Amino acid sequence: MWIYEKRLQFPVNVKKRDLQMAKLIFDTLGGASGELSASMEYLQQRYTMPTPEAIALLTDIGTEELGHLEMLSTLVYQLTAGASTEELKAAGFDTKYVESGGGIALVNPEGVPWSSTYISVTGDPIAAMTSNLAAEERARAGYDALLKLSTDPEVIKVLSFLREREVVHFQRFGEMLNQLNAM
Repeated sequence: MWIYEKRLQFPVNVKKRDLQMAKLIFDTLGGASGELSASMEYLQQRYTMPTPEAIALLTDIGTEELGHLEMLSTLVYQLTAGASTEELKAAGFDTKYVESGGGIALVNPEGVPWSSTYISVTGDPIAAMTSNLAAEERARAGYDALLKLSTDPEVIKVLSFLREREVVHFQRFGEMLNQLNAM
């Protein structure tokens, strides 16, 4: 059972519309290395973990990644608030986003829908943790790139928070990999 606290992990308070930044952020939602992919992969890997600690780590980080998805969706929503369909099209948003009526579709910036083929579940705990280390590094690098492109202090706050959480996840997965290798 989960208790859902009706607030984001970190506040998202963007006041200025920026359709180009919103488009760039879409990859962190529905892209191959996005938060949904990470969440689904970690939550599915739990079932073949040999220790309760590994299961708990994957559960905790997998559900936290869902919280990141919620924050990023809020960020995109705020960055696009009030934009007309014409503005969205002019900014290069795909028809999937335009067709969603302003809802946040789980697609990459080119409009390709999220796919479960983005996740890898091998059943091998060492392979899983090694893959997770790489996933967290890709996420960190993605946030670093977005931070270089953003000029809005409110967007930078959110992206910086998310980047730091990816670093913490990398550290926890590294610790778990060491524990699993010692077994």
